[in-house]
Amino acid sequence: MDIPSIESIKLTKHYGSVVALTDVSFIIRKGEVVGLLGPNGAGKSTLMRICSGLINATSGSVFIAGKSAAREPDEIKTLIGFMPENNPLPEFAKVRDYLKFRAKLKEVPAKEIRKRVDEIMDICDLRNKVSKRLIGKLSKGFRQRVGIADVLLAHPEVVIMDEPTIGLDPHQIRAVRKLIDRMRGNMTVILSSHILHEIDTCCDRSMIINRGRIVASGTLSQMRKRYDLGSRYHLFVKGELRELDLILEDIHPELKRIGTEPADEDGFHEIWVSSDTKEDFGETIISKVASNPKLNLQQCFRRDSDLEDVFLAATKRSWDETLGNEAGSKYSKIPAETV
Repeated sequence: MDIPSIESIKLTKHYGSVVALTDVSFIIRKGEVVGLLGPNGAGKSTLMRICSGLINATSGSVFIAGKSAAREPDEIKTLIGFMPENNPLPEFAKVRDYLKFRAKLKEVPAKEIRKRVDEIMDICDLRNKVSKRLIGKLSKGFRQRVGIADVLLAHPEVVIMDEPTIGLDPHQIRAVRKLIDRMRGNMTVILSSHILHEIDTCCDRSMIINRGRIVASGTLSQMRKRYDLGSRYHLFVKGELRELDLILEDIHPELKRIGTEPADEDGFHEIWVSSDTKEDFGETIISKVASNPKLNLQQCFRRDSDLEDVFLAATKRSWDETLGNEAGSKYSKIPAETV
């Protein structure tokens, strides 16, 4: 079996009395693109910094391509490209000069530096646009590209990026997404983001961290099954919405209206209906609403739960179970997952 690019075993980190990570275990295979999700303060940045060899864990182990982050920190740093959330870049350096300097620091052979810098600038779409410009004069999007170019200079096996699309506009986000797509299969990528759609689009699978623990992991389909999120329905209805509530209650006690937009210029409300069961009520909803004289149904369709639904379910459950532990309830602590 191939050696994993990243393996974490019961990783724990304390900052004094504050517990940032508890028994975090996971495996990331070579060439995977994995998203790391979690609320603010969940432990994402701490986990990424430990994996990058920037800080030490209190206990547990991290291995990068089979090498221990604790025992071989200098070696693993040659295997990793790390881009922090607030990437410090020198404002008065030109893009090409900065990347050449960074290539030297990363011990790229002198005779290869020019070729490597040109290659990476082409990948990041920098060479023909901003190579001679001062970094301080660049837009946020181009600064992010410079940061990614820096990460890729030494052809690391593992690329770790903390919030690479934060503060970018949709066009800039798309450009970063294309760069990540180009890494897939060639490098192992772990990235964090608060933009759930980006994680869903860019990543092969995701890990959700909350209160220092991995509370869910896998593909969207796998996590849907684990959290048994039931059914969601999207309706456009005009009329007496109390009648809709009565219909839903009559069909099944678990069918509930969870969101309603104000009526549009034609009087139709956009409505979201949820059920905790997996049973498909779509045809019944359409039949009963369409036959009610006090309602006018324009559209009704079933929507599968998305990454946002999974994220909310996973973090709420872990929060509730943690509170249950602290109160001495019947709930047990969430075990760290190995994926």
